[in-house]
Amino acid sequence: MKSFTFFLMVLWGALAFYTGYVVVNDGLNLFPAFFGDMAEWTWPGQFNFDFMIMLFLSACWTLWRNGPNAAGILLTVVAFFGGAGFLLPYITYLSWKHDGDFTAVLLGRHAKDTAL
Repeated sequence: MKSFTFFLMVLWGALAFYTGYVVVNDGLNLFPAFFGDMAEWTWPGQFNFDFMIMLFLSACWTLWRNGPNAAGILLTVVAFFGGAGFLLPYITYLSWKHDGDFTAVLLGRHAKDTAL
């Protein structure tokens, strides 16, 4: 389990480095480029639309896992807009919090309802 969480942190570090490089060179003006590609109906737009659906699924899982309370809704918004920049450290934290029990990591508040 420790190797998996280490791998998640390596991915997060690589993403942070890549993101930092892009921000330095292109600035923080992400949304016009992201939605502009989708508006052109090209392969980059298709990829962005696919990615946006994955962000939506990540946000849905986050809300389902945590419940519709203030913290759950806040984490859901961060999951949607943060992408892997949120999900990688969040899953790492949950893995540590639940001592590697991935049933608890994935199911959250629903874990007690399962009988393994």
